[in-house]
Amino acid sequence: MFDALIDRRETDSVRWDKYAGRDVIPLWVADTDFRAPPAVIDALQARVAHGVFGYTAPPAALLEAIVARMQRLYAWTIQPEWVVFLPGVVSALYMAVQRLTTPAQHVLSPAPVYYHVFRAAQTAPRAYTDVPMVQVQGRWVWDEDALAAAVTPDTRLLMLCNPHNPGGTVFTREELSRLATFAARHDLLIVSDEIHCDLILEPSGMHVPIASLSPEISQRVVTLMSPSKTFNIAGSGMAYAIIEDPRLRTAFSFDLKKTVHDASLFGYTAALAAYQDGADWLRAQLAYLRVNRDLLTATVARLPGVQMVHLEATYLAWIDCSGLGVADPQALFLAHGLGLSPGVDFGAPQYVRFNFGTQRARLETALQRFERAVRAAQA
Repeated sequence: MFDALIDRRETDSVRWDKYAGRDVIPLWVADTDFRAPPAVIDALQARVAHGVFGYTAPPAALLEAIVARMQRLYAWTIQPEWVVFLPGVVSALYMAVQRLTTPAQHVLSPAPVYYHVFRAAQTAPRAYTDVPMVQVQGRWVWDEDALAAAVTPDTRLLMLCNPHNPGGTVFTREELSRLATFAARHDLLIVSDEIHCDLILEPSGMHVPIASLSPEISQRVVTLMSPSKTFNIAGSGMAYAIIEDPRLRTAFSFDLKKTVHDASLFGYTAALAAYQDGADWLRAQLAYLRVNRDLLTATVARLPGVQMVHLEATYLAWIDCSGLGVADPQALFLAHGLGLSPGVDFGAPQYVRFNFGTQRARLETALQRFERAVRAAQA
């Protein structure tokens, strides 16, 4: 089902239209080239057949599905009233900084990280510090000494991305517990972007929502989730925050319409179908992505000048190109017909992010182009 080549050109695809008319394989922005689960397509077709698309409230069944999902996957007991529906996780990041901090307060953000995490602080604007991620035993993790040095009396908010984008780390319970203890010690709130929580590539791996560690930790956390990456329905427009503390929830969600629009009725429909009937499709997708990851990993491992850590989650590989000796690695690959995300967007100019969420045949062609680019740089 995932091998079927789908032509996304001339569909107003952000990813594919960027290089329209050029011989470029676009493997940058984080959606996949896979059709959504059949249950999602069927549910959307039924909704369209109804023919009326007026203002729509969040379905009670979707709330129930989210509550049940948190319990089943993470043994995390949440209440329906903790859930705040939103049009997307990105807008929620900006809202969180604006509504949970004052202009005089300070934000901590990991680096590298998905760029909207730190841009949320930039545009608020708030003072913020990039706390470096470091490689330890082949995983990107927080530099905890640097984190301790970065906190100030004005620090109010800690931004977390778990699983980490672009590093692909699934933080362990112990790592998250240390981070939560740090936050409690300094009375920090945590905004945790967990949009990739279902895309765990290791069969033995397990995502742990930081808010699920204890009721005390949950009181200081805004957890952001969405089925959009998992089921390739990002265009449907639906995400949610899970916020236990009522004061924090009110501060975050007060009069949302002044800031963002409601989640889409199509987003509600797609999410409910995905959560109710998408489990088998998701397992198959993870198996497919695992093979894609391994093909990419093997290619990078045998080429000079590039390297990557073992990717535990997501379909986004973070590749170090510093050994190639080129000023702009993204431009190098583009010149060889491969459109990757530039590392500079994430705070690391010598890296590129490679989206391998595509059909195997297309990936194999992309890997040939990747190798040609690397060899050309070494010539």
